[in-house]
Amino acid sequence: MISEIIFTDKAIKQVNQLVSTKEPGTYFRISVLGGGCSGFKYDFSFDKNIDQEDVKINNIVIDKVSLDILKGSEIDFVSELMGTSFKIFNPKTKSSCGCGISFSI
Repeated sequence: MISEIIFTDKAIKQVNQLVSTKEPGTYFRISVLGGGCSGFKYDFSFDKNIDQEDVKINNIVIDKVSLDILKGSEIDFVSELMGTSFKIFNPKTKSSCGCGISFSI
C-alpha cells in the first residue's frame, strides 16, 4: 500500500494543488523507471489511465513495481536555491547522482 511510503504535508499539499489544475479524473503518478546516470530514475507525471495493478490513494497513483522500490521512502516537496521539486528519500538507495533523481539500489 502507499501507506508504506511517507508523504510530508508539503508534498500532499503540492500534489493536491497540481491535480486541482488538471481535468477531473487526473491523478499524480509516481514511477521508478530504468535510466538516468545511476540506473533508475524517479518520474512524476499526470495520468488519467489507472491500471488494475496500480495502487491509488487520494490523488496519487503508483504501479506495484515502483511501489516495491519506494517502500520505506519519504516523499517531500522542497524549495531550494535551484528551484522547487519533489524529493524522495529512499533507504534502499545505494548511490545517486547529483540531480537527486537518478539512483541505484
